[in-house]
Amino acid sequence: MPTMTEPKAEPSPATSVPAVAELTGIKKTYFKPDGSIMVEALRGVDLTIPKGQYLAIMGASGSGKSTLMNILGCLDRPTDGRYLLDGVPAEQLDDEELSAFRGRKIGFVFQAFNLIPQLTVEENVAVPLFYQGVHKTERLRRAREKLAMVGLDDRTEHRPRELSGGQQQRVAIARSLVTDPVILMADEPTGNLDSTTGEAILTMFEDLHQGGMTIIMVTHDDAVADRCERIFRLRDGLVERDEVLRSRRIPTK
Repeated sequence: MPTMTEPKAEPSPATSVPAVAELTGIKKTYFKPDGSIMVEALRGVDLTIPKGQYLAIMGASGSGKSTLMNILGCLDRPTDGRYLLDGVPAEQLDDEELSAFRGRKIGFVFQAFNLIPQLTVEENVAVPLFYQGVHKTERLRRAREKLAMVGLDDRTEHRPRELSGGQQQRVAIARSLVTDPVILMADEPTGNLDSTTGEAILTMFEDLHQGGMTIIMVTHDDAVADRCERIFRLRDGLVERDEVLRSRRIPTK
């Protein structure tokens, strides 16, 4: 009786650009209370992300893409495997160290914006710096700098409810950049936006990429993924496809 073979990843071209993230043999298993296996979300994933790359992670529901994003973003730990982020073995850090490391190295942009309604735009952008112990004067200065970068320097004293959806997402992008992270992670960042506003946000990501930012985009939309340099597709916790769409167009920082 023939046996099913696991899907194979298509090899991506080698690159001399230094890696900002390296995952080797990453597995993630979720267990039931009785200790039995509930689901094997990732079953041995290898992924190397060069500095400055614009990468799309794709896959159907249950493929493991959200689990992979959580591990890449240091929001969760692998059951097995090695994860080097900016040269540091993230899986060896304790919870407090991992939280501080995540705050310095990763910027997040979510579909739902996740802004604090009681705070001004400027204060929202400055929040990550508060948790890093940055003095108020400096964190507000840096917040205004990033808001100017996304074209919202005239909205610093507004509350999130006074902004359009596109403006709120730009605030979220400014917040993700205020710590000068090594990776910007975006989870369906245009999912709550109309097509015109979504196009403007994607153009902003492309501008950030042109400036040398490493971007990981989690998306189900082929049109969004096709704007990236590379597509990494998962299926049943395994790599189904790893395709470089185009060579690097810009030098890294």
